[in-house]
Amino acid sequence: MWSWIKRIVLIALCLSLLASAGLAWYAFSPVPLRADPTEFSIKPGSSLKNATRQIIESGVELGAWKFNLLGRLLGKATGIKAGSYEVRRGITPLALLNKLSAGEVTQTGLAFIEGWTFRQMRTALDADPEVRHDSSALSDAQIMERLGAAGRSPEGLFFPDTYMFGKGSSDLEILQRAYQTMQRQLQAAWEQRAPELPYRSPYDALIMASVIEKETGKATDRAMIGGVFVNRLRIGMMLQTDPTVIYGLGQKFDGNLRKKDLRADTPHNTYTRTGLPPTPICMPGQAALQAALNPAQTKALYFVARGDGTSEFSRTLAEHERAVSKYQRRRRH
Repeated sequence: MWSWIKRIVLIALCLSLLASAGLAWYAFSPVPLRADPTEFSIKPGSSLKNATRQIIESGVELGAWKFNLLGRLLGKATGIKAGSYEVRRGITPLALLNKLSAGEVTQTGLAFIEGWTFRQMRTALDADPEVRHDSSALSDAQIMERLGAAGRSPEGLFFPDTYMFGKGSSDLEILQRAYQTMQRQLQAAWEQRAPELPYRSPYDALIMASVIEKETGKATDRAMIGGVFVNRLRIGMMLQTDPTVIYGLGQKFDGNLRKKDLRADTPHNTYTRTGLPPTPICMPGQAALQAALNPAQTKALYFVARGDGTSEFSRTLAEHERAVSKYQRRRRH
């Protein structure tokens, strides 16, 4: 009797050792792939079993039951992260499990450019095939509510940069990062601002930075342009800057700014209204923020484009009119 029990126990032990050895062999053996590399996506909320099915359907020949067993034995069955992944030849089941549990998703990037409006940002997001388009049916106001900034105009509140993200990430997640980055950048610049600037709040500085961003042809002129606009604000002089007029016209602007447009009053028209416009007119970059908060020390009140991207700065209206005549004549000839 006891001899039979011993034999059964010994056989069970041997089988267990063989099974363990087989599973260990499986865990460290390269997985066959139909293509190199192979991409696949794991849907949010997927269990290990569902994730395994999605991976196999993409062309990774895993062996479902062994992969699921290995995941459960290693305690990784409930830690699978959703997202897009890429695997190459030589990857093992163990390495793949580690990749899934660590969330090592495939990264791609999307650039938001200095000077873009929020409409242009949304267009870029909607056109990106790697983004999950959760905001496409939302209004601007609804997007800001989702970002925790209900009631705020979205214009200018996002920092221009290239944002890396996992394929299939929500566009709202990318917007949230860009929004938070701008809040940090603006606050840091505000804390290092020059004394006695004519701004009531960091938001005023952001508005000014957006105007500087759109007015600057050459980076070397940015601080001087900031100095001119700050000087005008200090003495209550109208900013009289074309980009604010163009922004106020919106989709009515046909690419040709006319004198009647300068006289057409809108909340953003700085030829008809004193002070800053009510909101930013674009997404300013770091350099524009610095120019708004640390402008050049100058007595200039005017500037005109020379035609080569740079500007001519003047202290008086008479000097400015001579510069305008000079460079307009040069452009005609």
